[in-house]
Amino acid sequence: MTHKYNISGMTCGGCQAKVQGLLSKVSGVKNVSIDLSKGEATIDMVKHIATDTLKAALMNYPKYQISETNHQQHAAVPAADEEIKKSWIATYKPILLIFGYITGISLLVEWMHGDFIWMRWMNHFMAGFFLVFSFFKLLNLKGFAESYSMYDIVAKQWNGWGYVYAFIELGLGIAFLTGFNPILTNSVTFVVMTISIIGVLQSVFNKRKIKCACLGDVFNLPMSTITIIEDALMIGMSGIMLLTML
Repeated sequence: MTHKYNISGMTCGGCQAKVQGLLSKVSGVKNVSIDLSKGEATIDMVKHIATDTLKAALMNYPKYQISETNHQQHAAVPAADEEIKKSWIATYKPILLIFGYITGISLLVEWMHGDFIWMRWMNHFMAGFFLVFSFFKLLNLKGFAESYSMYDIVAKQWNGWGYVYAFIELGLGIAFLTGFNPILTNSVTFVVMTISIIGVLQSVFNKRKIKCACLGDVFNLPMSTITIIEDALMIGMSGIMLLTML
């Protein structure tokens, strides 16, 4: 069954991720979707959960208050109505533009060299990818870390991993750009992105309606196969470069 609740006190994506994480830990809760602009939470539960139980989950954060709406919706309610209404291109426009920019600039670099070398292009592409994505994460590091802890297998166990991860991406971007120790750089990329994709796969396959933290707390992008492709692309490129160097 699915119920809707009003939630007050949320002011940013970090608040959204925190409340979503706390409510998701309540026994019997299957999925939590929060609309920050409306101050509403849609909770899919195995059986009815008393509102007092949900309030207890937020008791350590008194600024967040949950209350019942005028009418509880027991029928299945789409967890992301706004995303359903929006077209696929409109939903993922930010990430598509970013990939377009990175691809275009990295191809322009190859054109300026007068030839096209795959290894060099992949280095520049990955440099652009990690530098741009780390930039968005660092705009609100706390918000990213809280969102990331919703699905990443390491961040779930240690919230500090989200803070570290953003700087790892920044370091990888600089390393790819400068050509620092290619074997080490690609090895770290392969391991880190492989770990990252595990949580993404689990969330997508379990059809959890949660926010993707790939662009930090700036854009409200839903977790989807786009996120899988993003991580898989970095794993594939780093793997190819490692094979050519070893």
